[in-house]
Parts: sequence; structure tokens; C-alpha cells
Amino acid sequence: MALKMTIVELHDFLRREFPQVVDDIEITALADNAAELRMEINESHLRPGGTVSGPTMFMLADVTYYLALMAAIGPKALAVTTNASIDFMRKPAAGRDLIGKATILKLGRVLTVGDVLIYSEGVEKPVARASMTYSIPPEKV
Repeated sequence: MALKMTIVELHDFLRREFPQVVDDIEITALADNAAELRMEINESHLRPGGTVSGPTMFMLADVTYYLALMAAIGPKALAVTTNASIDFMRKPAAGRDLIGKATILKLGRVLTVGDVLIYSEGVEKPVARASMTYSIPPEKV
């Protein structure tokens, strides 16, 4: 299936629809049913103990999957998360950006299901895994 949006188009879409997150992420790769984002980690993303907070990792997972979906179906801002779970597996490496890698496993007419693996930059094993389900808005008739 051909992508319906490019990295530039996704970035512009994000700037229009979700300006609150656009400066926190960089879209680094797109492919059929997949997207990769980098999130620059700073002090505001840390929790006590010097590790990246769970809400920060969840935000990366959610935005990464959302953009993989937008690339696949086109700009439908009202696609929404209907279910999400995240497993925190390892402590992220200190002082490193996070990388989110989304894979769309099933793209239906109404629902889509997929996974996002989150990595500390330069570390081979993932620090978290998220399972995501989104509802796709119906086409206007």
C-alpha cells in the first residue's frame, strides 16, 4: 500500500493539529505500515532517579503510532486512541534520546491495531513496548 503522506506533510499536519508536541519529536523514517520518531529528552522528561518518565514514553508511543496511521490513511485528525497498554522493560539510558518504532499490524475500516517499540538511542534492546488500538473516523458521505 502506498503512503498517503510524506514526512514533510506529516510534520506540517502535526504543526497545524498538534502544535503542543511538534517541537518534541522528529520523524526520522516512514515505510508501509511503519514509522520511526526521535524524541529529544531534556530535564522536563525526567522523573526522580534520573530516568525518563512513563508519561513521556507513552506520549512517544502514542504520537509514533498516530503518525504511522496518518501516513497510511491520510490526514484524519479525529482518529483516536481507543486502547493502549505499555510495558516498561528496561531503564532508558541516561542522557540519550528516545526512538519510537511503530508497526501497524492490522488496518481495518474502523479500527487499527499495532505495536510501538521504544529504544534509548544507541542501545539495541527496547526499553518499552506499547500495544495500540485506534478508531478511524468514517468517511463523509
